[in-house]
Amino acid sequence: MSSVIERLRQQGLIKPPTWLAGNVRYETVMGSNCYGVATDDSDWDMVGWCVPPKDMVFPHLAGIIQGFGRQIQKFVCYQKHHVYEDASGRTYDLNCYNIVHYFSLCLDCNPNMIDSLFVPRDCIVHSSQIAEMVRESRHLFLHKGAWFRYKGYAYSQLHKMDNKKPEGKRKAGVEKHGYCTKFAYHLVRLLGEIEQILQEHNIDLRRNREHLKAIRRGDVSEADIRKWAADKEHALEALYVSSTLRNTPDQDAIKQLLLDCLEEHYGSLDGCITVGNQPILALRSIADIIDKNRGIFS
Repeated sequence: MSSVIERLRQQGLIKPPTWLAGNVRYETVMGSNCYGVATDDSDWDMVGWCVPPKDMVFPHLAGIIQGFGRQIQKFVCYQKHHVYEDASGRTYDLNCYNIVHYFSLCLDCNPNMIDSLFVPRDCIVHSSQIAEMVRESRHLFLHKGAWFRYKGYAYSQLHKMDNKKPEGKRKAGVEKHGYCTKFAYHLVRLLGEIEQILQEHNIDLRRNREHLKAIRRGDVSEADIRKWAADKEHALEALYVSSTLRNTPDQDAIKQLLLDCLEEHYGSLDGCITVGNQPILALRSIADIIDKNRGIFS
């Protein structure tokens, strides 16, 4: 199945870089659809990643010296919002990342990117062999640093709830319920997700959907939501301390996964990376072992 980006390009609705559409390797529906709280007028938020041409990932292959002369234009993400497709009647918001940048964001436990790794299978609209490799290893990206990122995102939603003079589509909701139910449900969602990460080392994005639906309908008061969030934050602080989740990401394993994906896509990576002088590295490793166990030999 072709990606949404490829389909929209063929219809002339978008004009991505010429190489991009054929190199999209993962594409999934995000937003309210993947959290199980979508309404009939919900936009289709698409997040995915692609593998750029080899010399974009490894500029030295094109003879580029960083900072000198002609430089290859960096590609981080292709974005196009509010793309209406008449055939499906859907409005798409598109975000397609360079695989390297995507891995970096996931390594840092960016909530949106982590969510895109853990979406239910029915949300994935395009997936390749290397995308399946990443999905199978998605738990590698979870670590206790996620608590600070998710808490920060949750606080931002709480801050947005304080704005009682919204504009656009949210104005009617605030006038009806006294607060923005969308920001409120994202606040609750984010705290619920980080609880799963710390407690179970996993995420089920639809586990709390009935609670989230009730909030989005305005069935839960703002006071109750704020109390729930304050109580949950207190419990999560304790959970962070007791959690057996790794403190930091296994960067070596994640880097190897990235290289495996690139090799699967490009073929051999000979000449792309320098692994160093193996004998010297071996001697340094031996020296480190001796230094760490110096007391045994004295």
